[in-house]
Amino acid sequence: MGKIRLYLLARELGISNNDLIKALKDLGVEVKSHMSTVEEETARIIKEMFGNEKDKETETETKKRKEIRLKKSATITSIAESLEEEPKEIMKSLIEKGLMININDKLSGDILNDIADALDIRITVEEKEEKKKPTTKKKSIDKSKLTPRPPVVTIMGHVDHGKTLLLDVIRETKVVETEAGGITQHIGAYQIEVNGKTITFLDTPGHEAFTTMRARGAQVTDIAVLVVAADDGVMPQTVEAINHARDAGITIIVAINKIDKPNANPDRVKQQLSDHNLVPEDWGGDTVCVEMSALQRTNIEELLEMILLIAEMEDYRADSKAKTRGIIIESQLDKGRGPVVTALIKEGTLSVGDPIVAGTAYGKVRALFNDKGERVKEAGPATPIEVLGLSDVPDAGDILELVQDEKTARNISTLRKGEKRDRELTTDRAVNLEEFFSRMSQEEVKELKLIIKGDVHGSVEAIKESLERIRSDEVKLQIIHSGVGGITESDVILAAASRAIIIGFNVRPDSNARKVAERENVDIRTYRIIYQVIDDIKKALEGLLEPEVREKVTGRAEVRRTFKVPRTGTVAGLYIQEGKIHRNSLIRLIRDGVVMHEGKISSLKRFQDDVREVEENYECGLALEGFQDIKENDILEAYVLEEIKRTID
Repeated sequence: MGKIRLYLLARELGISNNDLIKALKDLGVEVKSHMSTVEEETARIIKEMFGNEKDKETETETKKRKEIRLKKSATITSIAESLEEEPKEIMKSLIEKGLMININDKLSGDILNDIADALDIRITVEEKEEKKKPTTKKKSIDKSKLTPRPPVVTIMGHVDHGKTLLLDVIRETKVVETEAGGITQHIGAYQIEVNGKTITFLDTPGHEAFTTMRARGAQVTDIAVLVVAADDGVMPQTVEAINHARDAGITIIVAINKIDKPNANPDRVKQQLSDHNLVPEDWGGDTVCVEMSALQRTNIEELLEMILLIAEMEDYRADSKAKTRGIIIESQLDKGRGPVVTALIKEGTLSVGDPIVAGTAYGKVRALFNDKGERVKEAGPATPIEVLGLSDVPDAGDILELVQDEKTARNISTLRKGEKRDRELTTDRAVNLEEFFSRMSQEEVKELKLIIKGDVHGSVEAIKESLERIRSDEVKLQIIHSGVGGITESDVILAAASRAIIIGFNVRPDSNARKVAERENVDIRTYRIIYQVIDDIKKALEGLLEPEVREKVTGRAEVRRTFKVPRTGTVAGLYIQEGKIHRNSLIRLIRDGVVMHEGKISSLKRFQDDVREVEENYECGLALEGFQDIKENDILEAYVLEEIKRTID
């Protein structure tokens, strides 16, 4: 006779491990922990015990609850009408129960269940047959066609609580060291093998600016690992992560990290989690909590075992022969390879040569690469894959779909582009941030228009989402255009025509764009840390712009050749295209429109002589402090920092 793990039995019954252990002890069965096993016969008796109790409770509760019938897309107002009460009274009752819902929100099934529990009523939603809503997902599923798939796990939590380091330890890589400021700013998808089983991980950013990206991670996820630092506790972004996971209806495992810190207090964290209805198992609840240290590699195996246990219980499956659908996790434009997207396949199998469409982009799969960078021929469900062959860069979060042929894909793309074009807005003349505030104070302008360009879609989306949350009584923000890649002349022309300011995140304007911007007085502001963007715009709207340190580009050069010099490292042979480079200039290295490095000059020479400066149309040799990865065709910008007083006259 087989045995059943206690943890899985508790999950199946929907009770806490402590309640199950107590019931077993009442039956005279001694167990040590929720990781123990029991005989199948014992499990059957326990199921009958708790099943009967549950049936009685449900029957009694059903009899005494008042029932109302609602149509789909119900609101608080329609609930109030059915109950013959005032909407404000319903709202008051819900707030008292901790449910924050707007009066005009369209209420989904999960929210209606919460409302029913809060108001102690039964809600039945009237299902109307809609002729025109065919979806492959809603059709009856032939279980024999489903095959086991890896669980998709998202690491979520507050900034600097150790999410990426945890993944780093699991994957035995050095992801943390590659992120600017140690903060994850893009989504990554990876697969690992544990005890012969595969787990797919999504690494989502923890900074509050990346709410949208984190939400997307939850929507494609089966299990969320919520990382909470034992020395810091539950923070605002921790609560956001909990809400995203709950909205997606996925299981939450809490990893209480940094228990090696002297001021670590796991019990305080558990108390804070309980306040958000995540009651730990050892406190009588159902939430799995693993106390661990990513830095010291403590209890990592236990965390992975918990993930596999939940995956075993939930038995995640997918139809690998269904029509292929996936979600774009990240997308960017690579000069050598064209549009490159990272997608997570949800169902079906994506193969090389398949005609696909994603957002407004279409194409034929030219090549597929797995998370290790290896070329593969196909990718099945729950597999993260890098796809080449699209005509354009789709938005992160777009659905990638297999279509009949390339002609169909092109037609869908054309239709979507037309719809997008209809939504685009343009107006007249450029304005910089100082002029904008001046005009606002004179009531000449009530709207700040922005163009946002970034290195990848995830960053652009995060900035847009953050800026749209800024509220001001006097002025509103309008993002008229956003995209991936360097700042181009067409971006500047659009900004000049619409009186917009250009925000560049990890990208720079090319030479033509900068000249047009100077001529048209278009304000281009570039950043490498996202919260600096948000702070600057907030200060502008609040009228708190302080004197700023602004850069002035003094020269631009192209790397024609590179040399390896003993004790110096890589030396770039440059041709000065415009302006001049001074020995004390700061240097920005740009590759394919993306900033790769900013720093100081360690050596500047003409032939064998050290020089103080080199002017336009001359050649020179240059080495950078602490940076060796210089390549031919790289662009070097020389600039100085000037302190400029901002005025609102």
